[in-house]
Amino acid sequence: MPKHRGSAATRVAAVAAALALTALAAGPVQAARAGDGPGAAGRDAPDVLPAVLPDLVAYYDFAHPVPGDPARERDRGRSGTDIDLVNGGAAMRVPDRAYPGAGTALQTAQVSPGTAGNDDWKAGVHAPGGVPELGAFNGAAAATVMGWFKVTGDNPAPDSGTPAPDDRYNAVGLAGVLSGDSDGHGVRALLELIEVDGELRLVALGRRLDGGASQTFAAAADWRRLLPRDRWVFLAATFDYTDGSMALYRNGERLDGFYTVPGDPWQVGGPGEHRASPTDPAGIKIGGSFPQNTRERNPCNCRMDGLMFLDRELSPGQVRAQYRLMAWPRP
Repeated sequence: MPKHRGSAATRVAAVAAALALTALAAGPVQAARAGDGPGAAGRDAPDVLPAVLPDLVAYYDFAHPVPGDPARERDRGRSGTDIDLVNGGAAMRVPDRAYPGAGTALQTAQVSPGTAGNDDWKAGVHAPGGVPELGAFNGAAAATVMGWFKVTGDNPAPDSGTPAPDDRYNAVGLAGVLSGDSDGHGVRALLELIEVDGELRLVALGRRLDGGASQTFAAAADWRRLLPRDRWVFLAATFDYTDGSMALYRNGERLDGFYTVPGDPWQVGGPGEHRASPTDPAGIKIGGSFPQNTRERNPCNCRMDGLMFLDRELSPGQVRAQYRLMAWPRP
């Protein structure tokens, strides 16, 4: 397949225009329903379950640009971890309601399938020494990653880093917290699609120890049924670092699944207390790896909204209640 020709600016402009036209079909932009700034969710957030608020480390509704810098998104959780909208900037906020009362959503996408470069639309933050604002995940006993996701294009995407035109990535990045020693790819807690025994599956993928082995909990159902194209779905993944257990949820209901790594990859079988490594995460990645924009990997042709990162494991009842709070229309 021939390489894509034309400047990077031209390609990005074309993608932005195409995505904007698609977004217009979703209807007018709605006003944000919650307050502004770090911790504002605790003062005025009808879309966040009160039981969730104390542990809401980071929360992004993609309707609160950083003042003076629309290419960044404000964290409305307690940590104040603002993130970058990489490569697409403000154009990545599109008018599409994930749930009643929502406003703009985040569009992520592969921009140049035939070119090895760094122009994919993704979001997040990365710091090699760790992001201090995410210190709640330093030595955490558990974590939860959840939010709204909609597949909008071809996934998994063509692998732009190989010369073979038919190569595709073996994963599709949704959202996760990086490990303390991450180069922008390795994670402590992640929702994604990834190949398991040659078949793409929706998974929770976690790592307790920096530099240690990861474990994957894979949903048994076909990922295309769980994430049908052009339909918003609420997903959640929970991680218990004390006993090595994980769980997946779709629209508030727990999913059947299986662990892919035998034995004790998180090393929780021995005596003593088991927690995540005592390091600040190197950041957050959304819609693909390497939020510092040094490489491309596992892009997601998707939209996302209401992304929540918590430093504890929500119960099945709490996940269900959070979904219902957002999904059910309110007067």
